[in-house]
Amino acid sequence: MQTEMLPVFVTVNLLGVVGIVVWHLQGRSRPTARLIVQIMLFLAMTAAVVLAGRNPFQYEAPHIGGSGTLVVTAKILWWTHLAWAAIGFVRIYIVLDGRPKEARLLQDLIVALVYLGVGLSIMAFVFGAPIGTLLATSGVVAIILGLALQNTLGDVFSGIALTLGRPYVIGDWISLPEGTEGRVVASNWRSTYLLTSSNNLVVLPNSVLAKQGLTNLSKPDEAHQISLTVHVRAEHRPSVILDTMQDALAGCNSVIRDPAPSVSLRAINAAYTQADLLFHVPGPSHRNPIRNEVIEMVFKHCRANGVELAMPPNSSYLVNAAEPASAGRAPSLVDEGEDTGLELAKSAKVRSFAKGELIGTEGSGPDGLLVIRTGIVELRRGTQVTRLSPGDVVIGSVLSDNAGVDEVRAFTRVTADEISPEALEQMMERNSALMESLKARSGTSHSITPAPSPDTAGDNARPDFAHAVRSLFRRDAAEAG
Repeated sequence: MQTEMLPVFVTVNLLGVVGIVVWHLQGRSRPTARLIVQIMLFLAMTAAVVLAGRNPFQYEAPHIGGSGTLVVTAKILWWTHLAWAAIGFVRIYIVLDGRPKEARLLQDLIVALVYLGVGLSIMAFVFGAPIGTLLATSGVVAIILGLALQNTLGDVFSGIALTLGRPYVIGDWISLPEGTEGRVVASNWRSTYLLTSSNNLVVLPNSVLAKQGLTNLSKPDEAHQISLTVHVRAEHRPSVILDTMQDALAGCNSVIRDPAPSVSLRAINAAYTQADLLFHVPGPSHRNPIRNEVIEMVFKHCRANGVELAMPPNSSYLVNAAEPASAGRAPSLVDEGEDTGLELAKSAKVRSFAKGELIGTEGSGPDGLLVIRTGIVELRRGTQVTRLSPGDVVIGSVLSDNAGVDEVRAFTRVTADEISPEALEQMMERNSALMESLKARSGTSHSITPAPSPDTAGDNARPDFAHAVRSLFRRDAAEAG
């Protein structure tokens, strides 16, 4: 029987060798063709083994001699090709299923299990090795190693779970419950590396990340909501507080407009009313500058509307009764000093603009200087919009030809002080620091700097604040002449 089936076993060995050669020649670049050829060769080998009356799942003591060697090699090749056919199915399934690249880890684990199972099968069904004893011994060794490497293995399997679940990827900004947050710069099977905003590298074991919840600030995008709590003295009506805080948020140029910022009055007692300002920022790196801008706007609008902030609990503060809130001058002019502020206030003409009212367009606008008392003024330049708040300055020449501003409009109800060019020029002659003070106030309010014309862009001809103010004087002198 062994001699009669010798050609069959030779055929099985030849098919096995051909399959090995084809397996390596095709490579991983053509997994579908590789799997089809492998299945065809495996089915041919299976048919030959069945024709020879051999059962690959049953151990048979081989005869000494050439025919016995052929039987052993035929069984080994059959089991090897069975493993490769199973591996081909795994590769094709993941590719056709459109799994992400991280799923390659699961694929490699399955391949390792296939090779382990085939190896044990060859030892049991080809060589007759007692794998039961081997498995028992291996189990004891595995228990010892598991206890010794408990933390390391926990990190490894947690890394596998995080890789498959993909709660974050490289480049995401994540936040942990205890306050640690940063951008993921690297991740392996054992640890994840975060680069914090203070430029420190935090190494977190994967087991720690897997056991606690984390917040991914980069999904679906990095825009997220932050809040600012403001305490206002309880003497003010809640509706006034709400309007003031909403105007403060509306005056910020950096916060995201969609979704729109909002104000929530959370608590009230005999000492203060608590208002929570909720607004969205483009990303974690924008938190501090935008929060600073919101605080600046809260200060400006509270001051302009006479809304006083509450003192912290358990604090003592003496109010000077001789300071009547700078009566007789506009709140927006207080910063220019006692004498200068009073003189500017006396020469100023108070103007009011309804919500949505047009203050000026390109080529026509206020003759002098507008200093905003209350409300928000909106400057438009094409699709760009800049909002000015109490204390900010609007120069009449900002709407002159080639200034770059299309229109100035009241975004809310606005009260402003209009200072004529003559009064401002007289003050500047007596106070040389006034120009720099107004220039600084204009620069810190996100005012629009007029864009240079194409003919002068290369000559640094962009008009600055001083140039704009002086142009008022020249225009007024020309009209008088």
